[in-house]
Amino acid sequence: MSTQLYINTRRLSRLILRRDRIRIPVWLLSLSVLTFIVANAFTSLYSTEQERQIAAETMRNPAITAMLGPGYGLDNYTNGAMMAHQMLLFTALAVGIMSILFVARHTRADEEEGRIEMIRSMPVGRLSNLQASIFVSVGANLLLALIIGFGLYALGIKSMDLDGSLLYGAALGATGIIFTAITALFAQLTVTSRGTIGFSIAILLLSYLIRAIGDVSNQALSWFSPLGWVLSSEVYVNNYWWPILLTIGVALILVIISLYLNAIRDLEAGFIPAKPGRKYASSFLQSPLGLALRLQRTGLIAWAVGMLILGASYGSVLGDLESYFSNNEMMEKMLTPAAGFSLTEQFLTMLMKIIAMICTVPPLMAIFKLKGEEKNNRTEHLLSRAVSRSRLMGSYCIVSIVSTFVMLSLAAIGLGAVGNSVMEEGIPFGTFYSAAMAYLPAMWVMIGIAVLLIGLAPKLSSLTWVYLTYSFFVIYLGGLLQFPEWMGKLSPFGYIPQLPIEEMDFMNVSILTIIAIVLMVVGFIGYKKRDIQG
Repeated sequence: MSTQLYINTRRLSRLILRRDRIRIPVWLLSLSVLTFIVANAFTSLYSTEQERQIAAETMRNPAITAMLGPGYGLDNYTNGAMMAHQMLLFTALAVGIMSILFVARHTRADEEEGRIEMIRSMPVGRLSNLQASIFVSVGANLLLALIIGFGLYALGIKSMDLDGSLLYGAALGATGIIFTAITALFAQLTVTSRGTIGFSIAILLLSYLIRAIGDVSNQALSWFSPLGWVLSSEVYVNNYWWPILLTIGVALILVIISLYLNAIRDLEAGFIPAKPGRKYASSFLQSPLGLALRLQRTGLIAWAVGMLILGASYGSVLGDLESYFSNNEMMEKMLTPAAGFSLTEQFLTMLMKIIAMICTVPPLMAIFKLKGEEKNNRTEHLLSRAVSRSRLMGSYCIVSIVSTFVMLSLAAIGLGAVGNSVMEEGIPFGTFYSAAMAYLPAMWVMIGIAVLLIGLAPKLSSLTWVYLTYSFFVIYLGGLLQFPEWMGKLSPFGYIPQLPIEEMDFMNVSILTIIAIVLMVVGFIGYKKRDIQG
């Protein structure tokens, strides 16, 4: 390709850095601080070799393998091996999301909103913007790799040597780089930023599921997942660098394909054409609710299928738990079952926490679609007609609330159906379903916060995602890191009874429901009074 295609790439890179001068540092700082806090926490929680080996025994079961990846180094469970086993995959997912959102924002989203057309009217190359976006994203991931690599080594933890620490950082950086390349590819194939993000996140989730199934049943299957490649580096145990080189090599191939496709396609076009709509809209589509649902139909269906698969993938490992626990004296001592409940039912409570918080993502995306429509100047057109603000926001709110029920239901159905098919003594489906439905009030509180911020301070609405991330961190890792109880109580998910081990707490769930309603009402009032962004 001619060098004319890349003119002023450096200047565009500086422009991208200027636009994301806050986002990039916040992501890098958050991921780095989280990594360092957890690494230090492990040294204080498991200070002796005996304590670490007891922890290693808890990792030797299919369910943990499916969630965290294969436990390399369990026979000599050092702090480094523990850190890589329990945190690398979790952090890699966050790095993948960071890269997906960044690349989509500066490629297809800018193209969709007409910014690329304006940029191309100036003396820049046809491929300059895509290349600049890739350069900055790769640079951010390389910087993250160096910060975490040298930072972990600087902590002075005995089992975390320089080679292993740099490999840990490189594994995270490589994950970000390959999902940078995947997103750049989908930015050429799709015609909307929603499609770019949707397909890229779908690949990320599919990579997680393929790796989970492969790690539990057939290790060869894990090689079809980029996340499986990264975990194969066996950080702090064998320190293999070649999986990182493989990941970056595949990313380079995808980048070359993306640049080629960008060079041959028309601006604002994609290789996966948008399906043309009907000539005349139905009466339902002509309503705000119908429009809100139609705009998000594909995304919601994709998420619904994903939640069903997620529940099924977790259910597939339930059959091995009881036999594992019964043959492990150390586990029997550590996990004394509650009266009348199996260890599988105890494990179910932890699964439901994770599933409920993941199921909160699509409802939040549904309500934030209203903010996106406003940002793209489409809301004014609707409000100029016989549509009130309350009716408009109510439509998106209904879609969001209904999706909480749908997502949780499908996840519970997948978990219960597959779980009972692999367990010798099944658990009543009502147990799975009631344990999932108990989390609805907590999810409604998250929606209420989103509605409140959209109504009063739309520029701060992204804090909802920060709060959900905090909730996931303290609820999922709180027990492991021995956080004080009050930290969990700062999240609505911390007030949900852990069915079936605990009894239903109608007082807590009623209070959460009332809080959610109050937040939504205040958000509606604020939305009616504030100026619409134009």
